[in-house]
Amino acid sequence: MAGYTRRTMLSRAAMAGSTAVMASAAGISSAYADTPPAARRGRRTATFVFANGANGSSSTPNDLALRGHRCVGVELPGQAAADGQFRLSYQAPQDLAALATEPSPLIGVTPRDHLGATVDVVRRAALLGDPVVLVGSSIGGAITSLVANEVPHLIDKLVYDTAFCCVDLPTPNEYLSTPEGSATEAGSLLGFLVADPAVVGAVRSNWRTADREVLAAAKHALLDDGTQAEFLAFLNQLAPDELLTTSDTDSRGQRETWGRIPRAYIRHTRDLFLPLALQDRMIREADRLTPHNRFEVYDLDCAHLLSARLHEHYIDVLDRLAPC
Repeated sequence: MAGYTRRTMLSRAAMAGSTAVMASAAGISSAYADTPPAARRGRRTATFVFANGANGSSSTPNDLALRGHRCVGVELPGQAAADGQFRLSYQAPQDLAALATEPSPLIGVTPRDHLGATVDVVRRAALLGDPVVLVGSSIGGAITSLVANEVPHLIDKLVYDTAFCCVDLPTPNEYLSTPEGSATEAGSLLGFLVADPAVVGAVRSNWRTADREVLAAAKHALLDDGTQAEFLAFLNQLAPDELLTTSDTDSRGQRETWGRIPRAYIRHTRDLFLPLALQDRMIREADRLTPHNRFEVYDLDCAHLLSARLHEHYIDVLDRLAPC
């Protein structure tokens, strides 16, 4: 598998000099709690669309709906439940020989198909008449930028949650190869690989492995401030297969389209998968491209994945970012 390790690094997680506004998530919760109910009801409802991260992962936080907003994820071709990713060989006891050879339902599916599915959800969300906020986490930031290139008139705000925002360089993998990305622990996720992509037609991972060393390395890379139970719950949300070309697709935001949409970046300051220096590089590049439309920047003191202890603060930030 050595021949494709660099290409597949980004597909392993669902998974991140500016004068942008800097704000801490701490304290927003108490401010919201002290807001009179009548004032809360006076705020406009937004529709939050959550772009998928790697392996079909897209969560729609219930607590955000309790703030009065709509939340919707995207069902991607080849990764929907009916497409057959969760096969018998993936159950326990597992048939690892079959997992290594069974064709993937992603054969024939392209990044363009995934882009089209996400654009379709944004179009339908816009028909509701409320502001649309497109949120991308991790590799989901790449498709967020591409959707913004396609339908900028339908999106009121972009949110990059420790996510790839390609500007000067075309692809997420190229950003991981920069000096700012050199500290990434993305390579620790290669231990989940169970098949040759040339055989199965996708990058296939066994997220249900019980290999303690593999799990420990991955948890350190993605959720070092969370519990083992949280981490295992996250892994069990992931589909085994991911497109081969996701992290090598040109995902640059264009000044004339993506560049005109207000945007925010949520930095995860303890991120070992998408190092903070790399997050800052992408923020600087974006602000340089559109100096009159700069990132709002918010900080969460957490790893690449969001642990339960900061979930409420994350909801606070999203709620605050809803267009008025």
